Amino acid sequence: MSFTEICIYQVKPQKVEEFETLMFEAKEFLEKQEGLVSLRLIKRGYHIDMAQIKEGLPPLKLTRIVKSVKYMLYWEFDTKESYGMAQKHLYDSYWKSIERCLVVPHDKYLGEVLF
Repeated sequence: MSFTEICIYQVKPQKVEEFETLMFEAKEFLEKQEGLVSLRLIKRGYHIDMAQIKEGLPPLKLTRIVKSVKYMLYWEFDTKESYGMAQKHLYDSYWKSIERCLVVPHDKYLGEVLF
Protein backbone atom coordinates (compact mmCIF):
# COMPACT_ATOMS: atom_id res chain seq x y z
CA MET A 1 0.00 0.00 0.00
CA SER A 2 1.33 3.42 -0.88
CA PHE A 3 1.49 6.25 1.65
CA THR A 4 0.22 9.78 1.08
CA GLU A 5 0.42 13.23 2.60
CA ILE A 6 -1.87 16.13 1.81
CA CYS A 7 -0.39 19.32 3.19
CA ILE A 8 -2.45 22.50 3.46
CA TYR A 9 -0.56 25.79 3.26
CA GLN A 10 -2.18 29.12 4.11
CA VAL A 11 0.11 31.67 2.47
CA LYS A 12 0.27 35.35 3.37
CA PRO A 13 -1.12 37.34 0.40
CA GLN A 14 2.08 39.40 0.14
CA LYS A 15 4.17 36.18 0.07
CA VAL A 16 2.35 34.36 -2.78
CA GLU A 17 4.99 35.06 -5.42
CA GLU A 18 7.81 34.09 -3.06
CA PHE A 19 5.99 30.89 -2.03
CA GLU A 20 5.28 29.82 -5.61
CA THR A 21 8.86 30.53 -6.70
CA LEU A 22 10.13 28.52 -3.74
CA MET A 23 7.80 25.60 -4.43
CA PHE A 24 8.73 25.44 -8.12
CA GLU A 25 12.38 25.42 -7.06
CA ALA A 26 11.66 22.70 -4.48
CA LYS A 27 9.73 20.66 -7.09
CA GLU A 28 12.92 19.39 -8.74
CA PHE A 29 14.31 18.46 -5.32
CA LEU A 30 11.08 16.75 -4.25
CA GLU A 31 10.80 14.76 -7.49
CA LYS A 32 14.19 13.18 -6.75
CA GLN A 33 13.05 11.68 -3.44
CA GLU A 34 13.35 7.91 -3.33
CA GLY A 35 10.00 6.12 -3.57
CA LEU A 36 8.02 9.13 -4.82
CA VAL A 37 5.00 7.99 -6.84
CA SER A 38 3.14 11.27 -7.41
CA LEU A 39 3.57 14.97 -6.62
CA ARG A 40 1.00 17.75 -7.14
CA LEU A 41 0.73 21.34 -5.90
CA ILE A 42 -2.75 22.85 -6.18
CA LYS A 43 -3.67 26.49 -5.67
CA ARG A 44 -7.22 27.02 -4.45
CA GLY A 45 -8.95 29.25 -6.96
CA TYR A 46 -12.58 28.14 -7.04
CA HIS A 47 -15.54 27.36 -4.81
CA ILE A 48 -18.80 25.52 -5.31
CA ASP A 49 -22.03 25.52 -3.33
CA MET A 50 -24.93 23.08 -3.12
CA ALA A 51 -27.07 24.98 -5.66
CA GLN A 52 -24.30 24.73 -8.25
CA ILE A 53 -23.84 21.04 -7.49
CA LYS A 54 -27.57 20.30 -7.82
CA GLU A 55 -27.69 22.09 -11.18
CA GLY A 56 -24.46 20.55 -12.46
CA LEU A 57 -22.87 23.98 -12.83
CA PRO A 58 -19.12 24.56 -12.84
CA PRO A 59 -17.41 26.02 -9.77
CA LEU A 60 -17.06 29.78 -9.43
CA LYS A 61 -13.69 31.51 -9.52
CA LEU A 62 -12.66 33.14 -6.24
CA THR A 63 -12.64 36.92 -6.61
CA ARG A 64 -10.90 38.08 -3.43
CA ILE A 65 -8.39 37.01 -0.81
CA VAL A 66 -9.73 37.18 2.73
CA LYS A 67 -6.87 36.08 5.00
CA SER A 68 -4.62 33.79 2.99
CA VAL A 69 -4.12 32.02 -0.32
CA LYS A 70 -4.50 28.27 0.15
CA TYR A 71 -2.40 25.59 -1.48
CA MET A 72 -2.56 21.82 -1.21
CA LEU A 73 0.56 19.73 -1.70
CA TYR A 74 -0.23 16.10 -2.52
CA TRP A 75 2.58 13.62 -2.56
CA GLU A 76 2.47 9.86 -2.59
CA PHE A 77 5.22 7.38 -1.76
CA ASP A 78 5.71 3.67 -2.15
CA THR A 79 6.19 3.22 1.63
CA LYS A 80 5.96 5.11 4.95
CA GLU A 81 9.73 4.76 5.25
CA SER A 82 10.34 6.56 1.92
CA TYR A 83 7.91 9.25 3.04
CA GLY A 84 9.77 9.66 6.34
CA MET A 85 13.13 10.15 4.64
CA ALA A 86 11.63 12.64 2.17
CA GLN A 87 10.23 14.64 5.09
CA LYS A 88 13.67 14.76 6.68
CA HIS A 89 15.23 15.96 3.41
CA LEU A 90 12.53 18.62 3.03
CA TYR A 91 13.02 19.72 6.64
CA ASP A 92 16.79 20.01 6.12
CA SER A 93 16.39 22.12 2.96
CA TYR A 94 13.22 24.12 2.23
CA TRP A 95 11.12 23.83 5.40
CA LYS A 96 12.09 27.11 7.10
CA SER A 97 11.75 29.15 3.90
CA ILE A 98 8.28 27.71 3.31
CA GLU A 99 7.19 28.36 6.90
CA ARG A 100 8.16 32.06 6.61
CA CYS A 101 5.53 32.48 3.89
CA LEU A 102 2.65 31.11 5.98
CA VAL A 103 -0.04 32.74 8.10
CA VAL A 104 -0.17 29.67 10.39
CA PRO A 105 1.82 26.42 10.48
CA HIS A 106 0.75 24.03 7.74
CA ASP A 107 -1.63 21.11 8.31
CA LYS A 108 -0.63 17.55 7.37
CA TYR A 109 -3.07 14.76 6.60
CA LEU A 110 -1.40 11.37 6.34
CA GLY A 111 -2.64 7.95 5.37
CA GLU A 112 -2.44 4.86 3.23
CA VAL A 113 -4.04 4.98 -0.20
CA LEU A 114 -7.23 2.91 -0.45
CA PHE A 115 -7.82 3.34 -4.20
